[in-house]
Amino acid sequence: MLTERLLGVVRPDFRADVLVFDAEDPVFGGGTCRVTGCRRTARSRGMCQGHHLRWVKQGRPDLATFAADTDPQWRRQRPNAHCRVPGCGYGVARTGLCQLHFQRWDRAHRPDLPRWLADPPAIKQPAPGAVCRIEHCPLWPHADGPFCRPHANTWRVRGRPDVEDFVRRFVEVTATEDEIIRLDRLGPGLRLEIGYALQRRRDQPTTKTRPAVVMALVRALVSTGAASLLDRSEDEWRTQIGRLAPKDGQLRALLFYARRQVEDLVDAGGWEAEFDRDVWQMRRLGFDGNQRLDFTSIAAPWLRPLVKRWLRWRLSSGLGLAAASRGLLALTRFAAFCERAGITSLVAIDRGVLERYLADLHAELAGRQRHGDQIGQLNSFLHAVRQHRWDDSLPAGALIFSEDYPTRTERPPRALAEQVMAQVEHPDNLARFPDPAHRLVTVILIRTGLRISDALRLPHDCVVPDADGAPYLRYLNHKMKRQALVPIDEELHALIAEQQVRVADAPVLFPRPTKNPDRSAPIAASTYRLALYRWLESCEVRDAHGRPVHLTPHQWRHTLGTRLINRDVPQEVVRRILDHDSPQMTAHYARLHDSTVRRHWEAARKVDITGQTVLVDPDGPLAEAAWAKQRLGRVTQALPNGFCGLPVQKSCPHANACLTCPMFVTTTEFLPQHRSHRQQVLQILTAAEARGQAGLVETNQQVLGSLDRIITALDDDPQAGAEGSAPAGQQVADAG
Repeated sequence: MLTERLLGVVRPDFRADVLVFDAEDPVFGGGTCRVTGCRRTARSRGMCQGHHLRWVKQGRPDLATFAADTDPQWRRQRPNAHCRVPGCGYGVARTGLCQLHFQRWDRAHRPDLPRWLADPPAIKQPAPGAVCRIEHCPLWPHADGPFCRPHANTWRVRGRPDVEDFVRRFVEVTATEDEIIRLDRLGPGLRLEIGYALQRRRDQPTTKTRPAVVMALVRALVSTGAASLLDRSEDEWRTQIGRLAPKDGQLRALLFYARRQVEDLVDAGGWEAEFDRDVWQMRRLGFDGNQRLDFTSIAAPWLRPLVKRWLRWRLSSGLGLAAASRGLLALTRFAAFCERAGITSLVAIDRGVLERYLADLHAELAGRQRHGDQIGQLNSFLHAVRQHRWDDSLPAGALIFSEDYPTRTERPPRALAEQVMAQVEHPDNLARFPDPAHRLVTVILIRTGLRISDALRLPHDCVVPDADGAPYLRYLNHKMKRQALVPIDEELHALIAEQQVRVADAPVLFPRPTKNPDRSAPIAASTYRLALYRWLESCEVRDAHGRPVHLTPHQWRHTLGTRLINRDVPQEVVRRILDHDSPQMTAHYARLHDSTVRRHWEAARKVDITGQTVLVDPDGPLAEAAWAKQRLGRVTQALPNGFCGLPVQKSCPHANACLTCPMFVTTTEFLPQHRSHRQQVLQILTAAEARGQAGLVETNQQVLGSLDRIITALDDDPQAGAEGSAPAGQQVADAG
């Protein structure tokens, strides 16, 4: 069965006993040697093995000069030296002369060689056009043999092998032995399996595979005596290969990849074939990687099929694999509880059982974040069973209510302090990133608030303009599974354009630099984080206490949200910029803004129109109500120089006369406006007195008196100008 399937899918070029790949092969090649004229595969410093060794032997000269000047042929392909006598085509024997000319020179008692070479004696020459049988050798054959003297000596030393076989050894080498895959050492079945695995790796060019690694695997398989990769489980192979090659991780990875490919070929069939298995291999169902869902821990025969059906339905509706794994974990825990409680059927799960389970869950998790998730997953499962009528024996009272969920504590936003952000955003520090791609990722995270996974997966053409030509960053919000846009500035647009030029035709903006033949795989989040931590250490970024800063990329998202709220950007606009799914998430940042403003309001000195201090106890029983009243006053009475203290239930009897109103309250924040207002009142008074307008003079005298009392009282504030007592509005602006 397996052999028939393999014969049906393995292409002829992967069925051969010996596989030789071109140097430019995207998976098995390494690119052509950088030495001009050499067509062999590059493996070290962009050179083939032979030229790399020659470069090292010459003392590692300048690579560009060496690649341009060195002989592209290896020593075996270089022509042998010929006799020094002009016109002689024999190979050198001694003293730079062929054997015949050396004999003539020796018999003449070895006269001065340059003078002797000017008029050498004649010797016997081969037939016209006769040359050595070695293709690249132009020397005359020696003593009527097929080879020149040097090659004839080599032929004799090697035991006079067949002439044709010997000649083939000197054909130009385009692939050395370590670049050749010999599958003829394996049995017929195993040979087809390895050929199929190599074919799959070529068809899915996600990483490179050196032929030397394949040959190491071939030798290991030969030593095991296995007839098929499926003769042993993956764990058994891991143990056996661990003994044969304990340090060769590439060999083990290739072995597991080959076995999984062959196993998937045998077990192929989509959901129809996978559903009944106790372990789902998710790669067979179109998911990336080698993740799986293991149902073996749910032993109850009445529960396992329902859990499988529930997860299949959720996955088919677009649920992510991580969320499905959490659901399986929650139901596995519930199954263990049912087994301990002696529950043997779905009909036994009533409200009483659920209450016992909720108590058991609370004892273990005690309100932690996973606590609510476990309850939610079980609730979703019970609801789906009832909604889709998968099993009508589920009691109607088996319900979970909103009161069953633990109260979640509100966690404060993790925005970074502006002191830290000033160091992070400093151009000199950003320039210290060794890789410009990592630097650009950092700038994108700071200015757009993207999640790290979304930023690293940006497509090459990620910038789109609107009707006015303003640039927007287009990305896929993987958490919400939707396309999103965020506005960017011209500077960031220019930086992205530079990165697009650097990566040329790569389909993603940040391609992984290694093991990425088609350049479609983005930089891994773990790779960026390591680069970020090294960069923070090299820049010596410190907090307010002088301690090294430890941050995560996601904190820049919190920082952007907090900055926008503190700049009074409408909450709905912030929600759209961060692409939150609900206003509740954005309100998380709004709470920080509210507490910031309130702290400065409580710290500021507040006076009324008589100059008397208005006291608000921040710890008093009416503190919350006073703050709510003050916030409502800001909304209902938008005054240019203070706030209205009138209860919102009453109407104002002092329209356009707030400075004579007993409910008026102001702070040092508005001193500049009060002084400016006083100057205007003085001008009005002077003009009114000149015109004899007694009524206008009386009204403005009252306003002038109020202004004088307010300014005098605020000028006497002992905390004015002290650190931490700046006006609320100024503090908020600085924080943004």
